[in-house]
Amino acid sequence: MIFRLSQKLSTKIKAGPLNAMTLGDNPYADWSCHLFSAAPAPYEILTNTTSLYSCVMDGKGITNGSVFIEHALSSLWEFMEGDGQEFVYQRFIAPASGTATFAKALNRSVTGSMNDHVQAIKFYLADDMAPSEIGFRLNKTPMSALIGADGRKYAHPRDAFKRLANQFVEGESGD
Repeated sequence: MIFRLSQKLSTKIKAGPLNAMTLGDNPYADWSCHLFSAAPAPYEILTNTTSLYSCVMDGKGITNGSVFIEHALSSLWEFMEGDGQEFVYQRFIAPASGTATFAKALNRSVTGSMNDHVQAIKFYLADDMAPSEIGFRLNKTPMSALIGADGRKYAHPRDAFKRLANQFVEGESGD
């Protein structure tokens, strides 16, 4: 499993020097992660690098890499279960979670999309919205970095995440 850390998050959890890595074979096991502050608590956004499917987690108490991984996996499970994606978590994420690697961000398109999400998150948090509800809203927001099923620009991260499942399962079976 790959966790692509922002410099700020890497410094907080003392991850050390980060290497560049290409996308792995399992697109569900590649997450880009960023630490930010809002009202004045720390939060982290976990974004699937391929689909931009995201969840928000409380960043309190996360002081090292092991604690980060534990909280990230727990947050992903809880969020995905609430979003009806538990099959994807159990089938593709949980098996990959035994080996976690920290890496640099993949590209500016992903980090730019995450920065857009962070601005929205801060707005929603100011309205006292729960982090899980914020994640549901983010994943229904059209993103210019995604291509829809119809081949056009602007797709929703949740739809891209679901299409990713179809592509990944077909690729596994050799179709």
